[in-house]
Amino acid sequence: MQSYSGSIPQPGEITRAHHGILFLDELTETPRHVLDSLREPLESGQVCISRARQQSVFPARFQLVCALNPSPCGSFDGDLRSSRATPDQILSYLNKISGPFLDRIDLQVDVPRQPDALKHAQRPPDQSEESSATLRSVVEQAQARQYRRQDCLNHHLSPKQLQTVAALSDDDHTFLVAAMETLKLSHRAYHRTLRVARTIADLGANDDIQRAHLLEAMSFRALDVLLNQLRTL
Repeated sequence: MQSYSGSIPQPGEITRAHHGILFLDELTETPRHVLDSLREPLESGQVCISRARQQSVFPARFQLVCALNPSPCGSFDGDLRSSRATPDQILSYLNKISGPFLDRIDLQVDVPRQPDALKHAQRPPDQSEESSATLRSVVEQAQARQYRRQDCLNHHLSPKQLQTVAALSDDDHTFLVAAMETLKLSHRAYHRTLRVARTIADLGANDDIQRAHLLEAMSFRALDVLLNQLRTL
């Protein structure tokens, strides 16, 4: 994702996306080594390139947004009748994305199939829906809470800080650990899920993380859930 001119490193796409969005469509079509090269920048917010005569560091604090089909034939909702591919073919397709890379994706959202979305297309707009201005105000207030509490956004909390800022009751900790074990998730995914739950609580102006916040955070692990379903087919 970086470009070079001779032996002098030059900024590439991820540096140009600094403080912006890097969008990758058809994620499984991106070479695996390219995706894995994003792992370190996603953690550190910078790119370090070493050459024989110099070392260059470029800023790369960006928001990564990706899109992909759930199977090589384009559709799969956990029921094999919805797909023309076998479980092994689907797993082979999705395994183009490495586990360590997937661990770094905070929100995995399942987008409904078009026929399901079209069922609601003719419904009149819901007047009770919040406007963009209202939602922006909620986000700004949540960010202000985070800065007052820990002097940084939840995204930058270390695992040690999470033990205090995102402390759970014994029952909720047991629940989250059991969910992680069911989906075969890593410690990194555990901490990222906890950050998401902490953010959901902040958006609702809650001081403590509750079970509902954990459940909502777990609902954003759609691809992990799909992979777990495939292992049982």
